[in-house]
Amino acid sequence: MRTVFIGLCLTLNLWSNTFDEAVKDYNAGSYIKALNSFYALAKQGDAEAQFNVGMIYANGKGVKADLSEAMRWYEKAAKQENGAAQYNLAQIYYKKAQEGEPHAYEKAKYWYEKAINNHVKEAYNNLAALYMNGLGVEVNEKKAFELFAKAADLGDSEAQVNVAVMYAWGKNIKHDKMKAYENLKKALKDGKSEASEYLDKLCKESAWVCQD
Repeated sequence: MRTVFIGLCLTLNLWSNTFDEAVKDYNAGSYIKALNSFYALAKQGDAEAQFNVGMIYANGKGVKADLSEAMRWYEKAAKQENGAAQYNLAQIYYKKAQEGEPHAYEKAKYWYEKAINNHVKEAYNNLAALYMNGLGVEVNEKKAFELFAKAADLGDSEAQVNVAVMYAWGKNIKHDKMKAYENLKKALKDGKSEASEYLDKLCKESAWVCQD
C-alpha cells in the first residue's frame, strides 16, 4: 500500500509540474509548446488541461482556430464538472443559436444551469436572459428577475444593470427605485458605462432617489 501511495503522489506532482510549466509557456507566448503539454494531460483525463486545450483552439493561439475541436475538449471538461468549460460551451451554443442552429438555445440553457451549479456567477445572468426573451424556454419574467438578482448579489455588473432596469421599469415586477439606483451605482463603479444612461433616466423620473 505504501508503494502505491508514493507512486500516486509522484504522478500527481508530475502532472502539477507539467501543468504549471504549460501555463508559463502559454503566458510567455509559446502556445504550441503549451498546447502539447496540456494535450498530454488532457488525454489522461485532466479537466483543467482539457479546458485549456479547448480555449487554445477556440482562440486560435498558435493553431488555426477550430471551434469544433474547442467544443470537443470543452465538453470533456464540462462533463467532469469544470464550471468554466460548462460556461464557455453554453456561450458557444448561444452563438450558434443566434446563427440559426436548431435546439442550440436549449443546449445553452443546459450548460448554463450546469455552470451555475459550479458557481459561475455570469451564468446566472445569461440564463436569466434566456427566460426574459423566451429563448429555448417559455418566457418567465419572474424567473429571469430572480436569476438577475442572484447574479447582481454575486457582483456581476451586467446583471446589476439588468436587475436595476427591472426594478425601475420591468413589467409584472414590483418596482423598487431605490434598489434600481443602488444596483446602477454598483455597476457604474465596476465600469459598466451603460449604467450611466439608465441612472440619468431614473434620476430625471424620480429625483428623490438620487439625493445621496
